[in-house]
Amino acid sequence: MMKKQHTLTDRERNLIAVYSQCQLRMTPRQFYAKWGLSYEEIAFICSRSDSTVRGWFRKGKNRRFPTAVDLRHLALMDFLLEHFEEIPEALVAFLCPHCEENSLD
Repeated sequence: MMKKQHTLTDRERNLIAVYSQCQLRMTPRQFYAKWGLSYEEIAFICSRSDSTVRGWFRKGKNRRFPTAVDLRHLALMDFLLEHFEEIPEALVAFLCPHCEENSLD
């Protein structure tokens, strides 16, 4: 049985418009300089291989470039690291319902 579709309010439509224009991004170099994580940890955050992340830090013809999705992952992780103490556990549980442990402690 299908649920009735939710009708969006003007406020919700405005939120969609703001989100679609959002340029949330952080480069791997910015993230590394700020947090000092290893390339392996950055790869884990972005769901990439270690060699792909190493390629982001190379110079020259063998350099690789992160995608917009990678830049967003790093920006979101930066936000979470900056604000983890302010995030209610109920929100963590909602965002990550299948995590074995949703606690930030």
